[in-house]
Amino acid sequence: MRAYLTLLLSLAAIWGASFMFIEIALDDFEPTTLMAGRLLVASLVLTALMAARGTLGRLRRAGRRAFALGVINSAAPFTLIAWGQQHIDSGVAAIANATVPIWVALLAIWLAQSERASGLRIVGIVLGLVGVAVLAGAQPEVDRWAVIGTLAVVLASILYAIASLFLQRQTERLDTITLSTATMLGATVALLPFGLAQAPHHVPGWEAVAAVAALGVAGTGVGILLFMKIISDYGSFRAGLVTYLLPVTALLYGAFLLDEEITGWMVVGLALILAGVALGSGLLRPSPSREAIEPARP
Repeated sequence: MRAYLTLLLSLAAIWGASFMFIEIALDDFEPTTLMAGRLLVASLVLTALMAARGTLGRLRRAGRRAFALGVINSAAPFTLIAWGQQHIDSGVAAIANATVPIWVALLAIWLAQSERASGLRIVGIVLGLVGVAVLAGAQPEVDRWAVIGTLAVVLASILYAIASLFLQRQTERLDTITLSTATMLGATVALLPFGLAQAPHHVPGWEAVAAVAALGVAGTGVGILLFMKIISDYGSFRAGLVTYLLPVTALLYGAFLLDEEITGWMVVGLALILAGVALGSGLLRPSPSREAIEPARP
């Protein structure tokens, strides 16, 4: 469990910063161009890593499905989140993105019997979502476009949930780096034409360019490797729990780096979210003699 928590917290720290970088990059880039650049950088990093290890040949047996999964796991949700952040701030986007585990639990009824939530896992989901609701209530009043922007991020979360369930099946036949690289390449090929079509006619500022580079190398390149590792070792449900932590890290980045205020209600929401993660992941559970729930994966 210690290894799981280390991976989970590391991924939350990286992906939480992504919302901040998206806000910066949107000053000079359209959502499609921003995310196409992010995916291109990530693809180059992962491909170079495979080449250095002499394993590029493994991409041949990845199959079309692995490349196609990049569309629903990266290209489409990335663009939806960036579009949504044109109308909402980074903290709200992270909060909306925290709905991924509930979609995983619901979709698993049809797509993955082993990932069905039960017992304390359901309590964890509900508790986490209550925390998300508290955080959402702590935000300023929103207008119609802000609601639409939030719904765009929720739609991205549904796509993430679908992708994670299918990706878990792929981890049974492909190693983490090969699967990550295949999905990134597929996403890049799908989104790059749209990104080029909406590329700015002026030279973007260095802050926006640096933000795209950070998103590509850390947010996507390193982040996708960590995410695939968690899916492979602990399942899509526990991998999806990282989205509960994203409001925590996103709000902390905003407070310390952007001078944004953290209210008392936000602290309450964060505490509920952390409790939801602990219960949903199996970190807190009754002793085996009193537990009637399925055992946690190693």
